[in-house]
Amino acid sequence: MIDDDTRLRDLLQRYLNEQGFRVTTAVDAADARAKLASIAFDLLVLDIMMPGETGLQLTETLRRESSVPILLLTAMNETENRIAGFECGADDYLPKPFEPRELVLRINAILRRVPPPAAAEETKITFGDFCFDLEREELTKAGSYVRLTTAEASLLKALARRAGEPISRDDLGEESMISGNARTIDVQVTRLRRKIEADPKFPRYLQTVRGTGYVLMPD
Repeated sequence: MIDDDTRLRDLLQRYLNEQGFRVTTAVDAADARAKLASIAFDLLVLDIMMPGETGLQLTETLRRESSVPILLLTAMNETENRIAGFECGADDYLPKPFEPRELVLRINAILRRVPPPAAAEETKITFGDFCFDLEREELTKAGSYVRLTTAEASLLKALARRAGEPISRDDLGEESMISGNARTIDVQVTRLRRKIEADPKFPRYLQTVRGTGYVLMPD
């Protein structure tokens, strides 16, 4: 919520908090830029008439570098002002004065139209004292490097990508690109267990799923 009107800003922050939103406020464009540099926001509610850089100028600049939805608030309700707001890249426009409930409805409507951010693949997974970096294909134990063969690293990566999910031997062979048959996967699993299990005969992390294959159980 970016608005130089302290009373309106505080009232809207309190009201939106009551409606279930987490709200961060800024008093002007410079304050907003500082907060945008460290926080990823789902939506900006931005006043047009502000001292210094206006809401339209900020919207135009942000739109060149971000797709964050922007709802403009303004006392200027002329058609040309609304058009200017949309031309700068705003997603919606609400003239002042307005009912706070309408603001909530417009915010929700915008958020419904915006696809959720794609979930980033986990780059690290931990189990016990171990940490496996999927990107680097490196395994450490309590911070110390554990040497893996190429096949062991590929197998662990395939398991880590679907941690907690039983994976068949055929799928493990395909995803880890280990050539051979089911027996080849069994051999690699045995070798990997020797490096990550306190007792390979009774594995805690790399478990056998009878009739299916194997599963990596993280913490």
